Amino acid sequence: MGEQPIYTTRAHVFQIDPTTKKNWVPASKQAVTVSYFYDSTRNSYRIISVDGTKVIINSTITPNMTFTKTSQKFGQWADSRANTVFGLGFSSEQQLAKFAEKFQEVKEAAKLARDKSQEKVETLSNHSQESGRETPSNNQASSINGTDDEKISHVGPEAAVLKSENERLKSAVEQSNTNAKKWETELQTLRENNARLVDALQESSANVESWKKQLSVCKEESDTLREKIAELEAQCKEADQEKQKNAQLSVRVRELETELHDKEQELENLRKQAEIIPQLMAECESITTKLQAAEMKNSDLEGRIGSLQVDIDDSRQKQGNMKGELKKFMDVLDGKIDELHEFRQGLSKLGADN
Repeated sequence: MGEQPIYTTRAHVFQIDPTTKKNWVPASKQAVTVSYFYDSTRNSYRIISVDGTKVIINSTITPNMTFTKTSQKFGQWADSRANTVFGLGFSSEQQLAKFAEKFQEVKEAAKLARDKSQEKVETLSNHSQESGRETPSNNQASSINGTDDEKISHVGPEAAVLKSENERLKSAVEQSNTNAKKWETELQTLRENNARLVDALQESSANVESWKKQLSVCKEESDTLREKIAELEAQCKEADQEKQKNAQLSVRVRELETELHDKEQELENLRKQAEIIPQLMAECESITTKLQAAEMKNSDLEGRIGSLQVDIDDSRQKQGNMKGELKKFMDVLDGKIDELHEFRQGLSKLGADN
């Protein structure tokens, strides 16, 4: 039947960077088909993936392989024969779980096939040794029987029975020789396969040493990363404190922004008032001019008032003098009136007498 696909899925394919042995290098630009194949003639399993005309995965599964889930949607396994590490990125956790489950099933099947192959090798080896030990004795028996047949060729029915038995033994010996050659060929093939397996095992051991070194490097990097994580956690705590301070500063900034807005409003009002200042200055200059003119008029008026005050004082003095004279005149006039009154009374008396 040849190789037949037993499970197929789709995933993004990656390979480990051969230089750094740390970073992943995409082997496909998009999700491609990844299939498990079973070869019934060789009793082996392979994972195969093709992107267009390029084979990006051709990994024969051995019992020593392990599929590791490194995240919710990503898994990887190491192939010592290809001297690389393959990684698969799936679109869902269910696809990853199904692929990992299938990998475990195929790994167990490969282990059973290897155990059966070893048992077959041991069985063939034992049969070959037994056939090698039995063949000389059968040949010896055949030669002895043949000699007996010659000796008793004229004995009777017993000779015919011995002859038929001799023919049967000859055919059995020939069949045994044929089987021995066949088993020797298969044994040689198995020895060659065993040598290849030993070479693969040695290569795998070398790869294991390489992986151990890489594991130690990864552990050191992990320790370094843990230290960095601790430092980052401390920095995160400091960052939280800074956030609290920033929150307080933000509140203060908002308060200052409010105050700034009020100050800007006041400044805007002052600007509006400043626009009136030229008019006020012009009015002030006009008032100053008027004030100076008024002051000049006031000084003139003060001069006039001074002169008028002198005039008033003179007038008052003259008026006092006139009042004195007027009083004297009034006194004289009163005397004159009294005299005139007395004169009238004298006249009236005279008239009465007359």
